[in-house]
Amino acid sequence: MTHTLASAALAAEQKSAEVTDWAGRIGWVVGLLLFVAFVYWLMRQGWKWRGSLQSDLPELPEVPQAPGEAKLTMDGRYHGSTTAGQWLDRIVAHGLGTRSRAGLTLTDAGISVVRPGANDFLIPAAALREARLDKGIAGKVLAEGGLLIVTWEHGSTLLDSGFRSDRAAEHTAWVDTLNSMINTTEGIAR
Repeated sequence: MTHTLASAALAAEQKSAEVTDWAGRIGWVVGLLLFVAFVYWLMRQGWKWRGSLQSDLPELPEVPQAPGEAKLTMDGRYHGSTTAGQWLDRIVAHGLGTRSRAGLTLTDAGISVVRPGANDFLIPAAALREARLDKGIAGKVLAEGGLLIVTWEHGSTLLDSGFRSDRAAEHTAWVDTLNSMINTTEGIAR
């Protein structure tokens, strides 16, 4: 009986839960959404500013209609381009900063980069300078040797463009073939 009286006394002392201050919560949510929108706007402005700084970069060469016989092909991802040797200095002019799926085809004309939803471009064979395996390019870091990096000259600027094949075992064949093409081209030019 005393236990029942104690339970009844405890129940009488309990109060209902506080009513939520909806105006305060809505104010915080709206404030947070405005802050996120502002940060997104700042990032977009930074991207545009970077593009305007790189406006002296010439238009990208177009993929030829009949590029010739394919030496190598690769399906994978294009992860972007940077100033050569500066893996964090992303190039955004002419769509080079846009990550996308990519199909690469190596011919005597160069590397055709076909990107659905983004600008296709050609890396001319004469512009190729080096190919190597690396672990990162602006905004993307993978295991050692996870990216195929192609160094090429566009206008007066050396660029590093990063690609990742759907089948990473293809990277070595690309590096070997590209470097032998570059060495052959340099030998002819001398």
